Amino acid sequence: MCANQMNMSIINELSEYISLRMSSYSEQAHDQGWIEHKSHPDYDLWFIQSGSVKITVDGFEHTAVPGDVVFFYPDMPYIASTTGDACRFLYIHFDFGIGEQQRILGEFQLPGIVAGDLIREEVTLFTKAYRRLKQSSGTSGNQLYLKASLLVVMAKILELHGQGAYAGKFLNGRKPRRTEGSLDVLQAVFQYVDANLQRSIRMNELATIAGVSEKYFISYFKKTVGITPGQYIFQIKMNRARDYLYEKKYTIQQIAGFLGYPDPFTFSKAFKKYYNVPPSKFE
Repeated sequence: MCANQMNMSIINELSEYISLRMSSYSEQAHDQGWIEHKSHPDYDLWFIQSGSVKITVDGFEHTAVPGDVVFFYPDMPYIASTTGDACRFLYIHFDFGIGEQQRILGEFQLPGIVAGDLIREEVTLFTKAYRRLKQSSGTSGNQLYLKASLLVVMAKILELHGQGAYAGKFLNGRKPRRTEGSLDVLQAVFQYVDANLQRSIRMNELATIAGVSEKYFISYFKKTVGITPGQYIFQIKMNRARDYLYEKKYTIQQIAGFLGYPDPFTFSKAFKKYYNVPPSKFE
C-alpha cells in the first residue's frame, strides 16, 4: 500500500475526529480583463458558475469551466484571469484537520481543477446550500448545512483521489510539501497496528518502529493524529469490531479473539463503553 493510500485510510479510520472550519465564503463576478495575483493562508475552493477562468501556477496554465471545482492549497501563489467576457464563481476558505493539525491534506496531490463530471452531485448540493444560506438571512441551521455540504465535497475529492480518478495538476508532479506533524512519518506504525490487532501492542514497540524514544513518540503521535497511540489502537479495534458485526459471520468470542481481547466479556465491556450498547444488540 502506497503512502497516499495509507494516509487516506487513516483519514477514514479517524473520520469522527476530522474537523472542518469555514473561515469565509462569497460569490464573485468579474468582467473581461479581470486578473488577480494572489495566494491564500488556508484551503480555498472555487465553484465555477459561469464563464471560464484561466489559472496559472508555477508558469503552467489551466482552465476551469462551469461545474468545475478549483482547489488551492494554503500559500500557493497563482494568477487568475477571465478567458472571455466574464466569469462568476463561489469561493470558500477553510481548514481541514485532525486534532491539533488543522491542515492534514498537504501530502496529497489535490491542488488543481476537479472536472465537473466527476463531482456534479456534490457541487449541486454545495451550490444549493450556499443559495439557501444567502436567502435565509441567517436562519438557524443553514450555516451548518453549508458546512455539511462542504464536507461532502471534500469527501468526494478525497475518494476520487484515493481511487486514482483525480490528481491535481497545480503541483506539476512535485511532491506535496511535508508539514510538521506529517502523517507520512507514522506510516509504518499504522501498518504495524493494523497487522497486530489480535494481541496487546506496547508503546515501546511502536516507538522502535518510528525510530524515536517512547516519550517523544507518544508526544509526536498525539500532536499529529490528535489522540494518543492507545486511543488510536482502541479506535481501530472498535472500527474493526463494528465491521465484523455488520458481516454477521462471526461469534462474539471469535471477534474478541481477532482483536486481542482475552475473553468475550472483556471485549463486550470495551465495546459497550465505546458504542453505548453491547455487541449482541448492535445494529
